[in-house]
Amino acid sequence: MIDFVDVVALKPLPGFRLWLRFSNGREGIRDFADILAEGGEMIEPLKDEAFFGRVVLHHTVPAWPNGYEIDATNLHLELEEAGLLTSPVAAE
Repeated sequence: MIDFVDVVALKPLPGFRLWLRFSNGREGIRDFADILAEGGEMIEPLKDEAFFGRVVLHHTVPAWPNGYEIDATNLHLELEEAGLLTSPVAAE
């Protein structure tokens, strides 16, 4: 079963990467090199690191000024499958 999550915080990092925090408290860093390598009309502007850094949260998904958005649940699944998510720290 898929758990639907939202992105609640993000931060662009050097090298076309995004740090993401999800609504379930888990965090991870997504490298966008594979997406940038695919290219395409919506992807080309993201190859400029200054433009890539203009990412914002739009209705709980990462979005760029050209209208390109990435689904939060898919991001979470990709990071989880790659073992790149940290678990929330339990309260003491």
